[in-house]
Amino acid sequence: MKYRILIIEDDPGIAKAIGQQAAQWGLEAKYDVDFANVMAEFAACDPQLVLLDIALPFYNGYYWCERIRAVSKVPIIFISSASDNMNIVMAMNMGGDDFIAKPFDQAVLMAKIQALLRRTYDFGGSAPILEHRGAVLNTGDQSLYYQDQKVELSRNEYRILLSLMESRGKVVSREKLMERLWQTDSYVDENTLTVNVNRLRKKLDAAGLKDFVGTKFGVGYIVN
Repeated sequence: MKYRILIIEDDPGIAKAIGQQAAQWGLEAKYDVDFANVMAEFAACDPQLVLLDIALPFYNGYYWCERIRAVSKVPIIFISSASDNMNIVMAMNMGGDDFIAKPFDQAVLMAKIQALLRRTYDFGGSAPILEHRGAVLNTGDQSLYYQDQKVELSRNEYRILLSLMESRGKVVSREKLMERLWQTDSYVDENTLTVNVNRLRKKLDAAGLKDFVGTKFGVGYIVN
């Protein structure tokens, strides 16, 4: 397996150097990051490890660590020149797995990354997540996360939302949704689907995701 790492570092020289070094170690690295939409970048990359600086544009690394930790157990290594004890302790308390002070030796960093990847994934991988409009769907615990809150979903609500988010930007027909629900249920009819979609919409509205699921009349549904 070729592991992916997401490098959230606003110094392009450092980020590129780490990415190039990672490639030499057989890792796939993404380091061209939109710092205003880190969770969208995280979901799109679906990394097996995150390298995270503390001082970043818009929000600091502690904020993004907390957001990532709300939806994923992916290993996080902080890399920062702010390496005093207070910052190290805070990084660990926020959910970081390791802290490496700048400037660092690239070989040491890569060795730490490889060791953490081995410890984490020798016992099983991580579940992928999907993101849209700031809403993050974790396929591991089948829950939706939005603005630091967890939205509990029923089995059918989860399957509907998963189908829509997998095809975000495209209309999913009612027939395809019913087929998806029918995979493990004895029977799903038109009325059952409508009831579940309406319940899902109410939960999304209550969480602040207004008009998240749209209707294409006579065809199906789409995430807006």
